[in-house]
Amino acid sequence: MREFAYVRPTGPEEAVRLRLDGTEVRYLAGGTNLVDLMKLGVEQPRLVVDLGRMPFGDVTPTPDGGLRIGALVSNADLAANPRVRAAYPLLCQALLSGASGQLRNRATTAGNLLQRTRCLYFQDVTKPCNKRRPGSGCPAREGVHRDLAVLGASEHCIATHPSDLAVALAAVDAAVELLGPDGPRTLPVTDLHRLPGDRPHEEHRLLPGELITAVTLPPPVPDAASAYRKVRDRASFAFALASAAGVLAVRAGRVTHVTLALGGLAPKPWRARVAEQRLTGAVADEAAFTAAVEGELSAARPLRDNAYKIPLARNLTVRLLCDLAARGESR
Repeated sequence: MREFAYVRPTGPEEAVRLRLDGTEVRYLAGGTNLVDLMKLGVEQPRLVVDLGRMPFGDVTPTPDGGLRIGALVSNADLAANPRVRAAYPLLCQALLSGASGQLRNRATTAGNLLQRTRCLYFQDVTKPCNKRRPGSGCPAREGVHRDLAVLGASEHCIATHPSDLAVALAAVDAAVELLGPDGPRTLPVTDLHRLPGDRPHEEHRLLPGELITAVTLPPPVPDAASAYRKVRDRASFAFALASAAGVLAVRAGRVTHVTLALGGLAPKPWRARVAEQRLTGAVADEAAFTAAVEGELSAARPLRDNAYKIPLARNLTVRLLCDLAARGESR
């Protein structure tokens, strides 16, 4: 690991100023991703800015009936929070399906959103990678890509975003509160991450120096059911091959509200807008769910070894929607 300087700022404004000092400055929250990447040589900051003393550690209700989650709230604390468990169970399910208990104790809300891909070529500094070294190529396209993207990828990058929490937050229309040199601003979670295009090293829409201070959740949808489901190679401590998060309300057998996000399939949490549009007002049955999800997945462009993800994601998402519909009608 390359030598680096370390500082603990006393407030958010100082943290922003320190981050503006150069491109080789990194924020440190829980460290569960950054430290690993530093050990691998993928990240080589000259300065690490520890955010541990920032006042971002609370979960509080908002005036409109939603929740505000501080950026430094640990995954473990968030999953155990009574308000979250009662009103947003899909967030708890997503959090508890990720990593291990030890890592959830350290991992933070903002850090989870900004974690970087686990693509083997990105993590191996002896290999080319457009995300790590722009213009060097994407060997995953012809190499090992079983776990990689079928939606939203490009010829320059087929990496998948690894976060479970980000998928669930996309499904509930969460927003991130940001602080930068020009002051605070808010950005929908669905707009936080970029698709790779021809610039896969630009992974998100944060401006220079900006840090996430909180995530805000809108009020729960009345009479809606929600859930997060994940398929992986083993029962725990594995990233999603495919995942789905949904919020569904049904009245008189028809869909009155639906939001749906997919994980493990794209370089960012994939909000299933096509499926949502087709389902709104539709009969809430398996045939309609299947047609809508297949419409969403029609944009998939699989490679040699990851085409299995399309039927896997379809079956997973349709089963999720069927279960939510059954729960919604029983309310």
